[in-house]
Amino acid sequence: MSTLTLLASGDEFTPPGLELFDLPPIIPGVDWFTKPVLLALLSTLIVVVFCWSAFANPKIVPRGVQNVAEMGYMFVRDQVARPFLGKDADRWMGLLLSIFFLVWIWNLMGVVPVLQFPVASHIAFPIVLAVSIYVLKVYLGVKHQGPVGYFKNMMFPPGLPKAIYVLLAPIEFLSNMIIAPFTHAVRLFANMFAGHIILAFFSMVGFWFLFEKLTPLGAPLGVVGVLMTIAMTGFEMFIQFLQAFLFSMLAAMYIGNSLHAEH
Repeated sequence: MSTLTLLASGDEFTPPGLELFDLPPIIPGVDWFTKPVLLALLSTLIVVVFCWSAFANPKIVPRGVQNVAEMGYMFVRDQVARPFLGKDADRWMGLLLSIFFLVWIWNLMGVVPVLQFPVASHIAFPIVLAVSIYVLKVYLGVKHQGPVGYFKNMMFPPGLPKAIYVLLAPIEFLSNMIIAPFTHAVRLFANMFAGHIILAFFSMVGFWFLFEKLTPLGAPLGVVGVLMTIAMTGFEMFIQFLQAFLFSMLAAMYIGNSLHAEH
């Protein structure tokens, strides 16, 4: 029996809360192996198989999987990589394409029947991905600009009165080194977390008033719950795509700023 069914059964309607994210281990005694971990591994496998099927033996005239993958490749190249990386875009396409597809599949798990759990709604997964990009960003900045040059370009943009640097330097440091990776992870997490709760709420309203407590007055509410579930699922799928795009776009921006001085 699903979590939603358990919440919607009983004498009173109970709206969904944090219990949606408190999932037991799939294998007893293996506490870390929960549903989000399984879906994260499944998402990785899907991305690997998809990209391997599309690009391992590409044809001159693309068909099937290769055709779909090339459309995704061109979208990431033109909308994510080239605007921020310029001539270096092709060099980083493997990473950016993988990030885009992985985050998108993570998110889509929230609307797949039976699975119905967005991986990124568990904060640990966006944090790991954002921290990985953050470490790469700092490494590339130090490598290409030098340790002094990297932090100088970050904290002391040229052409400003020197007195301004007293205020601007710590702000730039906090913004680039702490706030940026934090918001990179939290933006993805918060959208998937909120979206999952909203979908669960409307699903439970429909289930409760149409099946558990069917009354002449409650039936219209149940119908509204079902219609809102359908509408919000469509909207959530748009948000899922948008968050994958934004996450990969920010990754490209951070990499680009590290390869070349921002100011």
